[in-house]
Amino acid sequence: MVNKVLKRVYTALIYFFLYAPIIILIVFSFNESKSRGSFTGFTFKWYSMLFKDRQIMRAMYYTLLVAVIASAVSTFLGTLAAIGIHNMHRRQKKILLNITYLPVLNPDIVTAISLMVLFIALNLKLGLFTMIISHITFCLPYVVLSVLPKLKQLNPNIYEAALDLGATPSYALRKVIIPEIMPGIISGALLAFTLSVDDFVISFFTTGSGVSNLSITIYSMARRGIKPEINALSTLLFLTVLILLLLINKITNKEEREMSLIEKNK
Repeated sequence: MVNKVLKRVYTALIYFFLYAPIIILIVFSFNESKSRGSFTGFTFKWYSMLFKDRQIMRAMYYTLLVAVIASAVSTFLGTLAAIGIHNMHRRQKKILLNITYLPVLNPDIVTAISLMVLFIALNLKLGLFTMIISHITFCLPYVVLSVLPKLKQLNPNIYEAALDLGATPSYALRKVIIPEIMPGIISGALLAFTLSVDDFVISFFTTGSGVSNLSITIYSMARRGIKPEINALSTLLFLTVLILLLLINKITNKEEREMSLIEKNK
């Protein structure tokens, strides 16, 4: 009994320290006063002022533009790469999987500086294009690792059966393989979008003057002092990422339930 109580208290403390700062941030985003010391009243005016701020709206435009392009391109390339890796021989597959895991395990600061040095060496002007390329590079491994498990669960004979029935390789890929692995593709796309919206380090090192996403804008605004608009913006970002993560978890849980039913039927 005592052990159960201690475990619950320990778990509650962990969640408290993890989420208390976020809860305070959300509460003070509705604070009528600019003062951070006390809550004087409930208001939506900081959210209204947020959407009237040209700097923030411009940063939001670049954030969504980069995230949509990066997630779309990385999902397309990552899906093709996952299919290619899956069909390779065991030794080649192991080597390429290790290479794919490397950017995921690599610290973001190392990846960011490496990309910045590469762009400078290629005489590419840092700006929107380099930020998009960097985000695609950053998100690509996560898409590959999201799609590969679905390919492993796929019946290896289904592709050959489609070819035997007269389908061309491209038609079999589009009409048979892609629909079967679609949950993994959707999970990879949502994960790529979330990572792109959330990223700061890689964006900071690979962008140029005049191009700034929300994370960079929040950082520059916070250096001049915490404004209530930053609380409102951070709250919206947190809710956006939370919704996307809930969608990813829902898709993942659905896949697991389907796989467990298939295994039981076998």
